Amino acid sequence: MTGAPDGPVTERASTGFTRAYGSRPDGLWAAPGRVNLIGEHTDYNDGFVLPFALPRRTVVAAAPHSGRRWTVWSEQAGEQVSFGRAQAAEPGRVGGWAAYVAGVVWALYEAGHDVPVARLAIASDVPLGAGLSSSAALEAAVLTALLDLAELDVPVADRPGLAQRAENGYVGMPCGIMDQSASIRCRPDHALFLDCRTLEVEQVPFDLGACGLAVLVVDSHAPHRHVGGEYAARRTACESAAAALGVPALRDVGTDQLDAALGRLDDPVVRRRVRHVVTENQRVRETVELLRAGRLAEIGPLLTASHRSMRDDFEITVPEVDTAVEAAMSAGAYGARMTGGGFGGCVLALVDRAAAEPVASAVAKAYAERGFRAPTSFTATPGAGARRLS
Repeated sequence: MTGAPDGPVTERASTGFTRAYGSRPDGLWAAPGRVNLIGEHTDYNDGFVLPFALPRRTVVAAAPHSGRRWTVWSEQAGEQVSFGRAQAAEPGRVGGWAAYVAGVVWALYEAGHDVPVARLAIASDVPLGAGLSSSAALEAAVLTALLDLAELDVPVADRPGLAQRAENGYVGMPCGIMDQSASIRCRPDHALFLDCRTLEVEQVPFDLGACGLAVLVVDSHAPHRHVGGEYAARRTACESAAAALGVPALRDVGTDQLDAALGRLDDPVVRRRVRHVVTENQRVRETVELLRAGRLAEIGPLLTASHRSMRDDFEITVPEVDTAVEAAMSAGAYGARMTGGGFGGCVLALVDRAAAEPVASAVAKAYAERGFRAPTSFTATPGAGARRLS
């Protein structure tokens, strides 16, 4: 298994700020990536999700600036970008990774908040393009920093919506609110049960260590792209199905109504999409019930069923992630599934803590046999949401 990049990410952000601007930052703010334990493509269908925060995080070092342009340095991109109010006011004017930063400024202005001009330096150990929500971690860390610098008392419950608006309205990615909610609202040793319609949350105990368990995260290194394309197509199919069924969203179709609903849809592809969303919402509920009862190992079959549904009904897996799931299960995992929006990214496997290394080795062996690029793996402990570090 592999660890995070060399050197603490907090130190890299702080040092990067000093090198970029010749002074020390006023503070450090962090927000985590996330693993979605179960509940995929249910968020934009007003359904239920169950993510938890990773110990890996994006850190922003920041300080207010007297100039008229925001300046951002990124360790991962290896570049510095600056933009003014006019560019931040018009979605699409700032592109690439810096669009997520400009999008937060835009969302705050759109919400009526005065945003201070600032200098920022960003470092992260959340893998890019792995389905672990590196974009939400960036948005949440920048948002938390700017709110503190401006001394704006925005309730924590309202912050995910601002970060989501940055990604939807400025970047142009039609994501639901799960990723931003997880990055901002998660707690250590808990999973976040989120109702994506009401935005009500429940912190569900998920203390893996106390049960001798671990979640092994396997980065498939298969390409992972969301903006436009297939993700948007899945969302459009779900929304059109809800309209055809006369319901506000697919969340309003229960499993007891599923057969009748499918019978009213002519397109077999749309029927498969609907079946995934409806059954996935039920799997989330069942997983939460087991976690409330402290029966953590028993969620394994639900995880595996979720993967089969994503593979066969939602059709968002790729050979690399299917191979990782199959290898993990053969090596003794309680359950395994792809996590994230699909078409690449990561797989999570629920395993005995002592089995994490052997399961990771089994996945790596299966990859080698199929000629895939070698995966990387790490164990994930539920961590804290966005916060100020210093």
